Amino acid sequence: MAKISITHEGGSRYVVSVEEDDGSTSHHVNVSPPDVARYAPGARPEALLRASFEFLLAHEPKEAILRRFELPIIERYFPEYGRLIGAMVARVE
Repeated sequence: MAKISITHEGGSRYVVSVEEDDGSTSHHVNVSPPDVARYAPGARPEALLRASFEFLLAHEPKEAILRRFELPIIERYFPEYGRLIGAMVARVE
């Protein structure tokens, strides 16, 4: 199981580190208040990010996750993300 660490850099900027037995990766992700309101109303951005990375890791290896992105881009690659992420956030909060 992956260890997901989230660091808030200020504003909408976060760094997400994913550590597994075979190494780690680092990802710079922008999560704006409208993103939180759209995908997980009332949640903390960190909870949305954690659930989003759990979602991504269920679909691809950590090395395939973009190193820098805006959160809504996930839906471009995985159309079901918007429909599923709210329930996933509720589990991690």
